[in-house]
Amino acid sequence: MTPDNSNRHAFALRRWVGVMVGAALGAGISGCTHPPPEPLIVPESASGWRNNSETSFNRQAVATAHPQASAAGLEMLRAGGSALDAAIAAQMVLALVEPQSSGIGGGAFLMHWDGHTVQAWDGRETAPAAVTPNLFLQPNGQPLPFAQAQASGLAVGVPGAVRMLEAAHRQQGVLPWARLFEPAIRLAEEGFAIGPRLHALLSQLNPTQADAQARAYFYAPAPDAAGRWQPWPVGHRLKNPALARVLRRIASEGGAALHQGPVAADVVQRVQTHTRPGGLALADLAGYQPVLREPICTDWRERWRVCGFPPPSSGHLALMQILGTLDALPPLPAPVQPTSVEWLHRYAQASRLAFADRALYVADPAFVPAPAGDWRSLLAPTYLAQRARLVGERDMGPAPAGTPTLTPVAWAPQPHQPEYGTSHLSVIDAQGRAVSMTTTIEAAFGTGIMSDGGTGLPGGFLLNNQLTDFSFTPQDAQGRSIANRVEPGKRPRSSMSPTLVFDRHTGQLVMSVGSPGGAAIIHYTAKTLLGTLAWQMGPQAAIDLPNVVHTNGAALVLEKGRFDANILQALQARGYTVQEQELTSGLQALTAPQAQPPGPWRGVAGRGGADPRREGVVLGD
Repeated sequence: MTPDNSNRHAFALRRWVGVMVGAALGAGISGCTHPPPEPLIVPESASGWRNNSETSFNRQAVATAHPQASAAGLEMLRAGGSALDAAIAAQMVLALVEPQSSGIGGGAFLMHWDGHTVQAWDGRETAPAAVTPNLFLQPNGQPLPFAQAQASGLAVGVPGAVRMLEAAHRQQGVLPWARLFEPAIRLAEEGFAIGPRLHALLSQLNPTQADAQARAYFYAPAPDAAGRWQPWPVGHRLKNPALARVLRRIASEGGAALHQGPVAADVVQRVQTHTRPGGLALADLAGYQPVLREPICTDWRERWRVCGFPPPSSGHLALMQILGTLDALPPLPAPVQPTSVEWLHRYAQASRLAFADRALYVADPAFVPAPAGDWRSLLAPTYLAQRARLVGERDMGPAPAGTPTLTPVAWAPQPHQPEYGTSHLSVIDAQGRAVSMTTTIEAAFGTGIMSDGGTGLPGGFLLNNQLTDFSFTPQDAQGRSIANRVEPGKRPRSSMSPTLVFDRHTGQLVMSVGSPGGAAIIHYTAKTLLGTLAWQMGPQAAIDLPNVVHTNGAALVLEKGRFDANILQALQARGYTVQEQELTSGLQALTAPQAQPPGPWRGVAGRGGADPRREGVVLGD
């Protein structure tokens, strides 16, 4: 898909059914008592704030969640590699130095721009053939507690990141495949210094959630006198010979080295012999195929075309619904204050509406049809304008889903459940090619199951718990199925939102952006798009803005310590239950050197920002 013509056909959508019913429901719900709020589950805990300065570059840059990964990506760019080459090298290093977030045992969504065409590469995990919709139900019919489901073989999906990157490299790679693994192999063999963030997360992890292989790798050899396992200290040089051996095999044999043979056999054996075993089989691994999907490119305001990932990701649809709903409301006086009560109220209400649609409609498109036959029906301006009419002066309470089709909706909304985390990287190369990629093993440290790839060596790679992104409950009390229920071969719904932005008039690349953060990814990415494109801030300043999250649950969640008490009181007066907590985004954003947006960007070279809430950096030339 080219960004120049992707969104110019008009939708001849019929009159929307249920708008007045939805309005009545919204009015009625707004007077109801809210259920007791629960803390928003965040994928990874906070580990401090680092004051990051914005980085300028003239030709090329890499932004990742760890300095070593950014250095590996820049090494590939300086060797003449493409943006995709840099992304692959960086991802392999992240698998080593940021194992809590992503790795070869997980999946990824990759947005790629080659200067002419936008591609959406789907490396999302799939459910094994042996699963049933009742995968996470107990004998009494109740869902398993999330922690029990997560730290189990039940949760392991077929990993897809390596197969996807291999397929994309065949099309867009410049350097040899094996060359891209050299930095990660070198670091795994020589060791890397444990940083404060990894140490902090290991300190907060219950070691019983990790298997013996993982405990032996991450923790000192024996518990202390009080029986507590102690993670290796900050600065400890941690070597991973098992991962080095596996990466060498993948470098020489391709993705087949992970999906077949001794590595695959070890993965399957660990899943099937876990205390709560799963059904992952060798045939599942051998049969995995990435999918090249059509991206969704959405015109926003007069100048921008925002290209993002289609289902099974809900990210682009939800964040563009939020932005489109905000634009459908009467304009606020300029300049907009993103910490004002009125803006926060509008943002929260737009978020309620978007997340209501997300809970009802979005799932793997191979199993669930799009409303009105096209996912973009959820972004049609007429539809969003009608949804915006539900926004009043007070919190509406849990919003109903909309009806962008005359066909009766057969699905039940998915109940709220935790969603966990990821890592994100952005790359722009000297030829103007770009990558925005979000990668994941789901919860911090995934299932806690570590495979040594059959090497018998210390270390290895963690297996994902991605199947917990499916609805634990397959149907509602009326027997209606939930779109995102577990099914064999299905890809779980995601919130990952890798995004590329273009100038809709010239077709020029403007920005690559994305974040980890579970369901909050949508809000973190939306915030950065608003900051840069609507409020004319540089990428670092936009990333630094306070985080705000609403998922259509009981509470509006504000980043702890970033809002005045009078703001919280004013929101409560409008009917909100307000919570403050750490919201640890991990945004990475690059603006292209050739882009010439208005405001403070004009005449400036490429610029990059990395989230001060984690330890990422931007490196470039």
